[in-house]
Amino acid sequence: MRSDETTLKAILLSSALLMCACGGGSGMNGGAGRGVGNPPAAPTISTAAAQNGAVIASIASTTPGAIIFYTVDGNPPTPSSQQYQAPFLVASSLTVNAIAIAGNSSALTVSAVTSQAFTPNIPSGTLAWSDEFTNSGGAAAQPNPAFWTYDTGNSGFGNNELENYCAWGSSASPCSTTNPSAFVGTDGYLHIEAQQPSAGVYTSARLKTQGLFSFQYGRLEVRARVPEAQGFWPAAWLMGNNIATVNWPACGEQDVLERVNGPGSPDWNAGSVHGTGFTGGTGLGTLYDFPNGTTAAAWHTYGMIWSRGSVAYYIDDPTHPYATYTTSSLSSLSGAVWPFDAGQSNFILLNLAVGGSWPGSPDRTTPFPSELLIDYVRVYTN
Repeated sequence: MRSDETTLKAILLSSALLMCACGGGSGMNGGAGRGVGNPPAAPTISTAAAQNGAVIASIASTTPGAIIFYTVDGNPPTPSSQQYQAPFLVASSLTVNAIAIAGNSSALTVSAVTSQAFTPNIPSGTLAWSDEFTNSGGAAAQPNPAFWTYDTGNSGFGNNELENYCAWGSSASPCSTTNPSAFVGTDGYLHIEAQQPSAGVYTSARLKTQGLFSFQYGRLEVRARVPEAQGFWPAAWLMGNNIATVNWPACGEQDVLERVNGPGSPDWNAGSVHGTGFTGGTGLGTLYDFPNGTTAAAWHTYGMIWSRGSVAYYIDDPTHPYATYTTSSLSSLSGAVWPFDAGQSNFILLNLAVGGSWPGSPDRTTPFPSELLIDYVRVYTN
């Protein structure tokens, strides 16, 4: 826990839930009987169609300030369950149970449990969600705002990076609406463009589905073509929705596409996972060597197969993963905690960093503008 107040609140929340389970309306939910306010409204669960029978589930409460906790494994929700952060994909049979909690550490109230079972009965390998980056217009278009938001600014993002990340429509210097850093072209590709608007100044984009779309388990594919030059760091990766409550690296990180600088010999991509006790030099990562005569600068499909207790990576062929990490991969790492089965869904990030601790700075050989091109992002059922 992060403070004495948080510890007290957790204890009171647990007590409240026990009283609700044992006494129904006469416990902390009872309001007048114990001098506590009315309980929050029970959460509502709504869905929007995804693809091929899959849906995107959203949970909400009409009570201002209420916090929602939920489970997807059929167990009753508690304050130790995942806190709801974003809509999530439902592509397999599961039951969502949710509660809302409102008030403060001295007067907490708990809603009734809302429960909804899903039985989509979707075959393995079925496309459940995607962004194909279609653009039927005659000009560059905004990436779908129903899926994508942005990290912005030039804080270095923990890696001493040099770029200013720009959102669509931002005109705050050095960003430009005339030359956006991320756009869907008339060619049907997402363009993430690194630019150098002036000496020593770099712009680019980092798109993310945080707060808008997430998923737990399945097969993710990103078909992409990366730029290769000194100082470039293209990536497609995921982090847990619970980063809002447990921070990084406890939320978990899955790096599907990641490489730096110019082409190698052989050329390569790195697939890695990170969590508490296995980051940086103690992380779990594997280099994939592209076949002779092939570089990362060509079009490739970067994939991840995420199952309970396992994260595997592949390039172009999902039947031949080049790296598989499991809970047993942590056995030799003291203090390591597997974060990928904690109940949270993960959101997707796509970015092109410039400079930083790993690639180093651009030099006179680095071409600007340069682009990370993405044909599609897809999620399939396992």
